Amino acid sequence: MSYLQTIWNNSILIHPPGFYIIGFQTLPFISVYFIFLAFVYAVTVLFNCLVIYVIAFNNALHSPKFLAVFNLAVIDLIINTCLIPSMIKIFLAKDNFIPFNLCFVQMFTYYTFGSLESFALVILAYDRLVAICFPMQQNSVNTLKCMSCIVAVTWSIAIGINGFAVCIMTWLSFCKSVTVFSYFCDYSPVYRLSCNNYTVQFYFASLLTILVLVTPFIFIVVTYIFIIITVFNMKSVNRRIKALSTCVEHVILVAVFYLPLFIIYIFGFYFGGINPDQRVLYLSLASCIPPCLNPIVYSLKTKEIKVRIKAIVRKQKIWTTGASS
Repeated sequence: MSYLQTIWNNSILIHPPGFYIIGFQTLPFISVYFIFLAFVYAVTVLFNCLVIYVIAFNNALHSPKFLAVFNLAVIDLIINTCLIPSMIKIFLAKDNFIPFNLCFVQMFTYYTFGSLESFALVILAYDRLVAICFPMQQNSVNTLKCMSCIVAVTWSIAIGINGFAVCIMTWLSFCKSVTVFSYFCDYSPVYRLSCNNYTVQFYFASLLTILVLVTPFIFIVVTYIFIIITVFNMKSVNRRIKALSTCVEHVILVAVFYLPLFIIYIFGFYFGGINPDQRVLYLSLASCIPPCLNPIVYSLKTKEIKVRIKAIVRKQKIWTTGASS
């Protein structure tokens, strides 16, 4: 493989034409896993597109809550589109080469939308906080304009910090190896291939983890502490049950997204008890499953969305019956 040399800041940078992704090397029956991932991707596309369509084309759903749901559906659709087709091509079609620039495009897309997934769960927690703890001020505090600004800020932050993270990766020379042990062009496995100092990249990756995983999770936990305090101060048992029931689906989303990642990183980095191939498998599941489950667990169980989906199905049946007759 011929390496490309560029000059930056009076230093010669060595960049290969691309990398080889080599995860899942020792796992048996791995082709079955990728068939499963193809099913996961089909479900992700179908249900998230359905949620996006229903919200976009129903003026009654143009509210702060459903803007947050719409935002989550868009993020889920993009993140699995970034990962799963590439994984199937790499490991099932045995085409594991990815060009240098495309590697960094995939890295930027995955980490940007992974960050946005975490921020989207924070936004939904904020929506529940306002609805339960400040119901009288909800219409003035949580407006469509306010929610639009919050979503725009999270997108700006995610694009900015991940754009910088990927930019500083181009400061490195890659002459040790071109094999990335992961399921995509992962940040840490790639910068560890560098033959010069990657301290900046290491510390920025650690900072990024705190910003997009730890801090949002702490915010969500604090939010639910306030919600629980408010709920148990309610006099009516029915009101308590009704308030808590509106949070169940969101709590499930939070658990599905954060807990697998925290468990994998804690056991992998601090206890070293996870086989490298198994770690790649668990991380890929932790990345691909939440975008598939989110619309099923949260969006499609929302009363307003269910009503409109049923109306679409009835209309389709009437149209099909009329066409056949």
